[in-house]
Amino acid sequence: MSVELEEIRDFLAGVEPFAQLPESELDELPSKMSMEYVRRGDVITQFGQRGDVMRVIRSGAVDVLDEQGVLLDRRDAGRSFGYSMMLGEPISRYTMVAVEDCLLLRLSREDFTPIAERNPQLARYYSSWSKRIRAAADQLRRESSSEVLRTKLGDFKISNPIAVEPESTIRDAARMMEKHRVSSLLVQQGDSLLGIVTDRDMRGRVVAQGLDIDLPVTEIMTADPRTMTSRDLAFEAMLLMAELRIHHLPIVDDGDVSGIVTSADIMRLLRHDPIYLTADLSRKNTVEELSQTFRSSGEVAARFIDRGASSQEVSSLLTVAADSLARRLLTLGEERFGAPPVPYAFVVVGSQGRKEIGLASDQDNALVLDDSFREDEHGEYFAALTDFVCSGLDRAGQVLCPGDMMASNPEWRMTVQQWMDTFHRWITAPEPDALLYAQTFFDFRAIHGELAMGQQVHHAAVNMARGARRLHAHLASLAARRDPPVGFFRGLVVERSGEYGATLDVKKGGTAGIVQMARLYSLASGSDAIGTRERLQASAGHGQVSVKGAQDLLDAFDFLTAISFQHQSRLIKAGETPNYHIDPKSLSKMDREHLRDAFTIIKSMQTALATKYPVRNI
Repeated sequence: MSVELEEIRDFLAGVEPFAQLPESELDELPSKMSMEYVRRGDVITQFGQRGDVMRVIRSGAVDVLDEQGVLLDRRDAGRSFGYSMMLGEPISRYTMVAVEDCLLLRLSREDFTPIAERNPQLARYYSSWSKRIRAAADQLRRESSSEVLRTKLGDFKISNPIAVEPESTIRDAARMMEKHRVSSLLVQQGDSLLGIVTDRDMRGRVVAQGLDIDLPVTEIMTADPRTMTSRDLAFEAMLLMAELRIHHLPIVDDGDVSGIVTSADIMRLLRHDPIYLTADLSRKNTVEELSQTFRSSGEVAARFIDRGASSQEVSSLLTVAADSLARRLLTLGEERFGAPPVPYAFVVVGSQGRKEIGLASDQDNALVLDDSFREDEHGEYFAALTDFVCSGLDRAGQVLCPGDMMASNPEWRMTVQQWMDTFHRWITAPEPDALLYAQTFFDFRAIHGELAMGQQVHHAAVNMARGARRLHAHLASLAARRDPPVGFFRGLVVERSGEYGATLDVKKGGTAGIVQMARLYSLASGSDAIGTRERLQASAGHGQVSVKGAQDLLDAFDFLTAISFQHQSRLIKAGETPNYHIDPKSLSKMDREHLRDAFTIIKSMQTALATKYPVRNI
C-alpha cells in the first residue's frame, strides 16, 4: 500500500462508520476511492440531481440544504454526504455547498453496494442518518426564525454528560466513549471541570501521533474549555463555536456542569438564513471582507423585524454580530502584531456592553491589562492593536465613538488595579466628566482575551457603587433630566425646526432615561446585571423600585425599542441612515397612544426619583 493510500486508510479508520469495518475492508477501501477538490462556494450536488457517488470530507466544510434553502447541517472533516443516493433512488434530496475549500474522498455506488452488503452496519448507520436529517428538515420548516432566536441551550442540551477523572488513561477514555457512543468526554475532578476530550483529540493527538494510550487523559484534553450557561441562546453558541472552531460546548450553571451541546445539535436548529451572515464573520481574513459581511447586518435585522422578531431578539442578533466582528479583528490583529506581551481583556461598554445595540449604534470599548503591564515595554503593542481594531470596526460600519471612548484612546487602556482606582474616583467624587464616564463604563462586558479580568473589574465597581449614596443621587439627577417629549395634556412634543423638525427623539427622551434608571436601581441594589431588562428584573421589589414600576418601565422600554427598530428598518430599506427621530404622523393612532403611555410612565418614574433622592439639590 502506498504512503498516500495508507494515510487515507488511517483517516477512515478514525471516522464513523468506517471505523467499524474489518481490517481487510479498510485495507481495500482507499484504492476504491478518488480525490476531488472543490472551492469555497461551489455547489457540489444540486437538489434533484442524479448521482451515483457519495463523498467523505477529508478537509473543509460542507452545508447540507433542503429544496427551500433551509440549512439542515454543516459537516466538516470525517463526515459524509450523498449517501442517501447509495441507499435508494440515485437522486439527491439535498443541495450540498462547500463553505470552505474542501478535499473530498469519492466512493461510487458500484463500489459502495458490495461493501454495504458484506457489512450491513454501514447501511444501518447511513439509513439512520437519513431519517434524522429528514426529521430535522420537517422540524425546521415548522419553526420561524423568531422561535430559533429564542431557543436557549437549556432547551436541548444533553444533560448529565459522560465524564472521567484526570487519572484515567487515554485507553480508559476511548473505551468510555465507545461504550456510551459519544463524541466527547468531560474531564472532572469532583464537581470541577478541568477539560474536555473529543473524538478529534483521539484521532489527531493519539492515533496520528502514535501517543502511548496508557498516558493520563489530561495529556490530550483541552484544558479550561470555553463554557456557556443554559440561559444562553443557541445562535450565540453557534457563533462562538464557529469563531473558536470547536464542536463541543460544556454547559455550566452556577459553577456546576449541567450538560453539553455539539455543533451538530445547534446546526439542526438553525436556518441557512440571516444568522449565518454573522457566523461568516469568523471566517473572514481581511478588514475589507469583514466590512462587506458586517455592513449587511442592518438588512439582516430588518428582515427579522419584518418576520415579527422582538426588539430583544433583534438587539441580541446585532450585538452578537458586533461582538464577533470585534473578536475577529482582535484575532487578526494578534496574528499581525504577534502574541500579546501581557494578558488583556477587550471590553465593550454602553449599548454593546448591555447587549442592546441598535441599528444606529457607534462603538464604545476599552482594554483591561494585566497588572504586569509596563507602558515603556508594552504600550506600543497595544496602541497598534487597538488602532487596528477600532479603525477596522469603523470601516466595517460600527462608527468611531464621538466622545473617543475607545480602546484606541490610551486613556481607556488601564491595568486591573488602575481600572479599580478609576471607578473608586468616579464613585467617591462624581464630577460632571466622571458621571459621563460612569454611566457608560458601568455597562462593562469582556468579550475577548482574559475574560475573568474584565469580570473582576466590573464586580469590584458594582460592590463599590452599592452604598455610594452621592453617586446614586447624581445618577438620579441625570435620569430625571431626560424629559420625555410629552406635554402637560399628554400631547407629543416634536422638534420645531432643523434637520429633524416635526419629529421626536425616542432615544433621548425615552429609552435613554429608562436605561439610566435601570442602571441606578441595579447599582443601588448591588446587582451585577448589565442589560436593562435584567437590571429592572433584578432590582424589582428590593427597595429601589416596585415590582409594578419595574414592569411598567420594562413594557415602555420594549415598546420604544420596537418602534425604533421599525422606523430604522424603513430607513435602511429606503437607503437612508438609521436614526431615532420619528414623525408621530407616520404612526398609527394606536401606536401614538402607546407612545404617549410609554412617555407618561417614564415621566412618572422620574418624579418618583425626586422623592427618593435629592435630585433638585444636585
